[in-house]
Amino acid sequence: MSLDEKIFGHMPDGTTIGIYTLKNQAGVVVKIADYGAIITEIHAPDREGKDADVVLGFDNLDRYIQGHPFFGTVAGRVANRIANGKFRLEGKDYTLARNNGPNHLHGGLKGFDKKVWKSKPLPTTGHEAGVEFSCFSSDGEEGYPGNLNVTVTYTLTDKNELRIEYQAKTDKATPINLTNHSYFNLAGFGDILGHELWLAADNYTPTDEGLIPTGEI
Repeated sequence: MSLDEKIFGHMPDGTTIGIYTLKNQAGVVVKIADYGAIITEIHAPDREGKDADVVLGFDNLDRYIQGHPFFGTVAGRVANRIANGKFRLEGKDYTLARNNGPNHLHGGLKGFDKKVWKSKPLPTTGHEAGVEFSCFSSDGEEGYPGNLNVTVTYTLTDKNELRIEYQAKTDKATPINLTNHSYFNLAGFGDILGHELWLAADNYTPTDEGLIPTGEI
């Protein structure tokens, strides 16, 4: 197992953005940047040992800053949509940014995907290597209540596992729904029209034309 850190680029205000490379003995490589705690690359060998980068992303920071469809980011405070950019909690109404038609999406105009996260490499062992990322979201940011401290830990193991663990602590009731937003192409290139996906689910939630769940199960 190995862990390496390099400079990925600089923000418009000069802030340095680092990028970490985690690698195991099987040749699996994962790269994660401070900006958005973004997974920029996952290299994995196929059954014949041929390496491919199986997630979509960019090789430079500037392209991420210009805008993208949440490639590899931490989506939050609330991943997915909040209908009409409004919710009611403990008898109080809250209004959020409408950045997806009439709806609020992935935390708003400046969600966690656009934050510069603090990073800390974890001790590397013979079995795993990891990095801890943390950020702070103040009370009222993007319309959400409560000061919120978030920690996301990425760990690559010698079993070719990539673990992502989320922790959040707040001083006020607030909605929170964190996820990673990577797009996968297991072929490493070309389209995904030959991919097949099996979801072992007994039920699913249909959505309306705005991709908001209808409430039906």
